[in-house]
Amino acid sequence: MPIITVPRSLRERLGEEGAEALVQLINQATEAARVDMVAVVEEKFERRLTEEASKLRGEVGQLRGELVEKIESVRSELTERIESVRSELTGRIESVRSELIKWMFLFWVGQIGAVVSILFAFFRR
Repeated sequence: MPIITVPRSLRERLGEEGAEALVQLINQATEAARVDMVAVVEEKFERRLTEEASKLRGEVGQLRGELVEKIESVRSELTERIESVRSELTGRIESVRSELIKWMFLFWVGQIGAVVSILFAFFRR
């Protein structure tokens, strides 16, 4: 708080008590103005803080909605991709299985032919 000094000429006209009363009056008016100013600034700050908080809540809600939307989009794309890979894998497994059965059949036919020819050669003697 600034110190207020009363000039000598005013002090002589008002007297000591008058000068002290004037200083107290000015100090009280300054303190009242300061308190009022703090109250106004505090009120403006609270109002602004409330406005900004509501804006922020709105933006967070909007971003949350966008995020949920994107997650659902990615989830559906992933599900489609998994189904595509699953059907492709099933087709490959079926192809390999049929190929394996074909080669097993040829192997066993060859083995039977070899065993029959060995038995035929053995019994011919």
